[in-house]
Amino acid sequence: MTKLPQVIIYTDGSCEPNPGAGGWAALLIFEGREIPITGANPSTTNNRMELTAAVEAFRTLPEPHHVDFYTDSKYLKRGISEWMPNWRARKWRRKGGKLANVDLWKALDAAILQHGVKWHWVKAHAGDVNNQRVDRMAREAMRRGK
Repeated sequence: MTKLPQVIIYTDGSCEPNPGAGGWAALLIFEGREIPITGANPSTTNNRMELTAAVEAFRTLPEPHHVDFYTDSKYLKRGISEWMPNWRARKWRRKGGKLANVDLWKALDAAILQHGVKWHWVKAHAGDVNNQRVDRMAREAMRRGK
């Protein structure tokens, strides 16, 4: 069995006001190099920006990887780790009905298939250097409207 390359991914999304203009950022850290990516949307929500950052980060990987994925979004972490199996079983619906951001949840589900992923939640604004970095990147992307 071939050993997969390792990557660490940090993501964040930002929206001011919420809903309103938003930005997202991801930082992919490989041995000896970093790839920062960002984007924005003029009319969105914070949760959509969190999910978009994750989807785009995985789309950046050209081949399967072992991924340590860090987010400060409980929505993203719980969605991927706890809720997604039930959404799949219910044909992408919540127990109570319609699933918000279903397009992005499906995209994330497809994007992670080829990777081995460990999901990590980090407290926002609590001193994690890379979490603070992607927060700044997402806010800057939002301001630039990039």
